[in-house]
Amino acid sequence: QGAMFRCSARCCEDGSASMQEVQRCIERCHQPLAQAPAIDRLSRCSLQCRDQAKDALDSGGSEPKVRGQLDACLASCGEQHLRLVPLMARKMRDGLAAIQ
Repeated sequence: QGAMFRCSARCCEDGSASMQEVQRCIERCHQPLAQAPAIDRLSRCSLQCRDQAKDALDSGGSEPKVRGQLDACLASCGEQHLRLVPLMARKMRDGLAAIQ
């Protein structure tokens, strides 16, 4: 679950990459995902961060500032949604136990 978040965070670490390359990198992180509910939410949150960064750049934001905001946004997504993963896994297990 954290692999996609770490992948997205790594995209921001390449100081030589343009924001466009960073955004493409984040998109690639999301492609191989199994769409479990928490992962799907994390994916949508990360893509929202990417969109916000693109909007900030389009409206004249400086690249270092926008990159910092993107990094903070991704970190926030990770904290919010990775906490949900064990809870959702438990709910899924409980649901499966009820079916059997």
